[in-house]
Amino acid sequence: MSKTARFSSKRLKNELHEAFTTPYNIMTLVAIVLLSYLILFPLVEMIASSFTLAKVDVKAVKGSHAGQFTFYYWQRIFHSMIAKNMFYIPLAHSLVIAGCTSMLCIVLGSSFAWLMVRSDIPHKKFFSLMLIVPYMLPSWAIALSWNTIFRNTRVGGTPGFFAYLGVPIPDWLSYGAVPIILVLSLHYYSYSYLLVSAALKSINSEVEEMGELIGASKWQIVRKITLPLVLPAILSALILTFSKAIGTYSVPSMLGLKVNYYTISTMIHSTVNSAQAGLGFSISLMLISISAIFIFVNQKVIGHRKSYVTMNGKGTRSNPIPLGKARTPILVLLHLFVALMVVFPVVLMCYQTLMLKVGDYSLQNLTLHYWLGKGRGDIYEGLDGILRDRKFLSFLWNTLKLVFLTSIFASIIGQLIGYINARGRNLKSGQFVEQVAFIPYLIPSIAFGAMYLSMFSKGVKIGPLTIVPPLYGSFVLLVLVSVVKHLPFASRSGTACMLQIGTDLEEAGQIAGASFVKRFSHIVFPLAKNGFMSGFMLIFISIMKELDLIVLLMSPKQGTLSYLAYWYSTEGWTQPSNCIAIVMFILVFLTHWLSNKLFKTDLAGGLGG
Repeated sequence: MSKTARFSSKRLKNELHEAFTTPYNIMTLVAIVLLSYLILFPLVEMIASSFTLAKVDVKAVKGSHAGQFTFYYWQRIFHSMIAKNMFYIPLAHSLVIAGCTSMLCIVLGSSFAWLMVRSDIPHKKFFSLMLIVPYMLPSWAIALSWNTIFRNTRVGGTPGFFAYLGVPIPDWLSYGAVPIILVLSLHYYSYSYLLVSAALKSINSEVEEMGELIGASKWQIVRKITLPLVLPAILSALILTFSKAIGTYSVPSMLGLKVNYYTISTMIHSTVNSAQAGLGFSISLMLISISAIFIFVNQKVIGHRKSYVTMNGKGTRSNPIPLGKARTPILVLLHLFVALMVVFPVVLMCYQTLMLKVGDYSLQNLTLHYWLGKGRGDIYEGLDGILRDRKFLSFLWNTLKLVFLTSIFASIIGQLIGYINARGRNLKSGQFVEQVAFIPYLIPSIAFGAMYLSMFSKGVKIGPLTIVPPLYGSFVLLVLVSVVKHLPFASRSGTACMLQIGTDLEEAGQIAGASFVKRFSHIVFPLAKNGFMSGFMLIFISIMKELDLIVLLMSPKQGTLSYLAYWYSTEGWTQPSNCIAIVMFILVFLTHWLSNKLFKTDLAGGLGG
């Protein structure tokens, strides 16, 4: 063998050795394999299921057999006698809800963000906390509050708060599109508020002061200077709100089904639960496609806009903009919003947990029965107070396990993916990992749950060997789907942190002889702990409230508090459902407060803001 051949062979061996022993390459390879299996394969499996005839549908297709290729499900949702009621009308309802909710959230959230960050409005700490309270409440809990306040006797049976006071409530305000849009807007405006607040804090106030010096009015400064600078944050909030609203299940279910107001999400749940999984998967794929198209167009808009530098080496300062004569009326409106839209619903929900009979708001009707009482045969089938109820305590334990395991696993994996994204930003491998980890962001929660139902309802086999057993009905599946669904937030938080940590620190550790594990645990992770806690806190709150993602995967033994409260509310057991909502709110609020005090967590950081 010539010297050149020996040199080439040795060089190839060295390159292969480096490729398979470098920590970054190993991490990337493991991430690609796992993300492909947990994200791409379930999506492919759902697509395949929508074109595969199920055994229960064989009779509907002449001369067919189970497992054959078919367009039967797609034909039913696009071109059949039931297509209008099954797909087109629910789709129209979902688009109206998602569109109106997104617009309302952008207006509310951006306005509040500007007031809290850029104006001289007083009591900012108080308002900043109160404005994120609706986000800490589950959306179904806000729907319960709405129902408590605006329920009328014509549709809801027992009177709500205003009906009890003798105020007539029209049907359209009790159930249907209007209450669904308003409830979702109250819950999701926090996304806009957090993201736009983060963007506004990065803007040097000198930019706006220059506009004032040349004679621009406050409105012109906001419209011509501030708005273009925060437009990416606004569009990101629009994406997030739209994808959440179009796929939400609990609120349309509670405020829509009683008047036969179906959305795509409630139709998916209805079809999958009635053994029409093929139809449910086909509708889910349409929901995923709509969300993906919307996000793609939005990203194109962001990508083609002009960019502006708002931070440089000189540092930034933020001088509050005086509101002048408008300060007092704006302050009054802000107090009214907090009182009527934040405090009043929570107080009324607490009060209702003390009401023995629904609809009777007199003091004589107050009791602690639904908290501490023993079951009575004449009240909700002998249900004990929740603090004595074994089912509640069991579901509380399930919820705490799910929340902590998901938050820890997702946050750690998010930091590792963030490391791959940051260190491989100019490599195709790093870009691929970043793009695949982003995919769950495109998929509405109920469709993502349906995707995992399609894949993990049966085991994965290679020949006679079972590689992955059927996971449907297991707690492992709940943790798995929750972790993967929240990877986009965790990885964005991790990427933002890792981009701020210079590689020279790792190189110094490497020169000192520290292994990769030691460098990561002693240098990288401590510097990224604030981002880790921000991601942890965001995931903790999301999972504590989660219902849409896991409603199709729930089993009687592996239920969570959200599922139990939702089940109680569908049975008309309002007080126990409200009790559970209050317990969940207290847990989330205390965790957020402790996390903020101990680690200075920032929820906007968890969102990637």
